[in-house]
Amino acid sequence: MNIKQIAKEAGVSVATVSRVLNHPETVAPDTKEKIEKIMVEEGYTPNWFARGLNFNKTKTIGLMIPHILNPANMEIVKGVEDVAHQKGYITFMCNVENDVKKEKQYLESLIHRKVDGIVLISSNLDAALIENTYNHGVPVVMIGENKDKPNVPGVRIDCFDAAYKAISYLVEMGHSKIAILYGDTPRIENIRKVEGYKKALEDAAIDINENYILKTANDIEGGYIGGKKFAEMKDIPQAIFATSDSIAFGVIDAMKDYKIKIPEQISVMGFDDIKMSNLIEPKLTTVVKPHHKLGVVGARLLFDIIESMRLEDQEAMDKQRNTEILLQAKIKIRKSCGHTDRLQEMFPCK
Repeated sequence: MNIKQIAKEAGVSVATVSRVLNHPETVAPDTKEKIEKIMVEEGYTPNWFARGLNFNKTKTIGLMIPHILNPANMEIVKGVEDVAHQKGYITFMCNVENDVKKEKQYLESLIHRKVDGIVLISSNLDAALIENTYNHGVPVVMIGENKDKPNVPGVRIDCFDAAYKAISYLVEMGHSKIAILYGDTPRIENIRKVEGYKKALEDAAIDINENYILKTANDIEGGYIGGKKFAEMKDIPQAIFATSDSIAFGVIDAMKDYKIKIPEQISVMGFDDIKMSNLIEPKLTTVVKPHHKLGVVGARLLFDIIESMRLEDQEAMDKQRNTEILLQAKIKIRKSCGHTDRLQEMFPCK
């Protein structure tokens, strides 16, 4: 006898039987006693290693992150881990270091280890490879954007719109010479930010200066190198939009070395709102990306799918496979862009 047959005989839903097995304290005593009696009579024994363990499950999930040294990634990791811990799951964290080959190897290893699900952050894998994990009975949830658009559920922010609103804000500040210093990773998300940057300038009737569009490594050193290039230009920009806070920190260091005052002579805006952005001087105006919430929402979505697969709820699984959750990014105003009378004001990006 399986869980569906037990539910039918007891006259309850499959979800109620599941709660008796995993969270008995949430079920009315009479209902719980009735279901447990049927289980005893039919000799039904769930295959678990400890209380609360799902049938034929390892109580583990995989989490693949682009790079462990990126503080923004670690905020997402914390969100995923918070939910996993709450659910009684262990998380296998894999640092792929923006290496597609390494990412493929980790994916295969996680499937081989029979994890119950996988969270991919800003993956570079082909859509077909990601979708194929479901054929192995392993659901996947994407956090961030992928080079393809796989038919798997995901949660992200609209990087195009966030960058568009960031540049529009700088235009509103009176700047017309606006540069963008974008990171080499995560590649797709930064491409979207560059597209948003260009569209905002076009809509503001500002000519795009290709010299103001520079690519660099997504870290403080990359920001410093890019900042130096802008500082040494004959026609230096009035504002620099960095696609990560780490890059922006490097830009600020470079401007200090060149005796260029922020924000009096140049404005600097970041993207992420990691904790350090409020500690440096001047405090960084930045796009607030809700990293922790991305991790929490992504993990909750994954566990919903794991539960649907366990209950063999095909209707729920089909609906979840098409789920894409879009979270809102905002601009947090601080000193690095001036307008001190509007500090800490939050502007929604969408």
